[in-house]
Amino acid sequence: MSSAAVFGCTGAVGSEILAALLSLDAFPSVKTISRRLPKPQSPKLQAIQEADTSKWGGMISSLSPNPSVVFNAVGTTRNSPGGLKQQWKIDHDLCIENARAAKDAGVTTYVYISSGGTRSFLYGWVPYSKMKVGVEEAIKKMGFEHAIILRPGMIIGRETSKVAFLERFVEGLSKLGQGVQDKIGADQAIIGRAAVAAVRIAEEGKASKIWVVEHPEIIRLGRTEWQG
Repeated sequence: MSSAAVFGCTGAVGSEILAALLSLDAFPSVKTISRRLPKPQSPKLQAIQEADTSKWGGMISSLSPNPSVVFNAVGTTRNSPGGLKQQWKIDHDLCIENARAAKDAGVTTYVYISSGGTRSFLYGWVPYSKMKVGVEEAIKKMGFEHAIILRPGMIIGRETSKVAFLERFVEGLSKLGQGVQDKIGADQAIIGRAAVAAVRIAEEGKASKIWVVEHPEIIRLGRTEWQG
């Protein structure tokens, strides 16, 4: 039985991670720390609202019971106020700060939602890829008992699209067969459930200490493995 905490619980994937955790008896205590309170409600959910993201890391050690698992699905876009500078502060700096705080607080399993396609030969020139790769490499070096990094393809099924045209295109590929769509993207619910499934598998000793879960494996975990 695990106590879990979720950062980014109001975003596309984070909200689905939270929904999956609340539906499973294996997680009797679930905490969230976010700028906005999440929509789901449950007796086992403690949702903490904190607008100042710089305080998030320090709050992990004060959670009771202390979480053994932390999910990080934090993310913003360049179009948000502050542009690239603000995006880097959230998608890179804040994610690393939270991971370090989690390690210092005794968290044993850390799950980071990264992105597929960030390791191409051009990644050094693409700010978004540099952010994701930087966070991945930092987490790998922190010494968690289990460090799980998910690299999904195009995220679809979001209430508010980030790249509306592309997301609608990938959603439409299901008309050609689910397998066609699966090669490029995944519904946000599939990714969220895959993150939860990965924790169970890792804690059963069936995964390496550092487990990078690529898109095809995310599809499989989110469809068939998330409930055990």
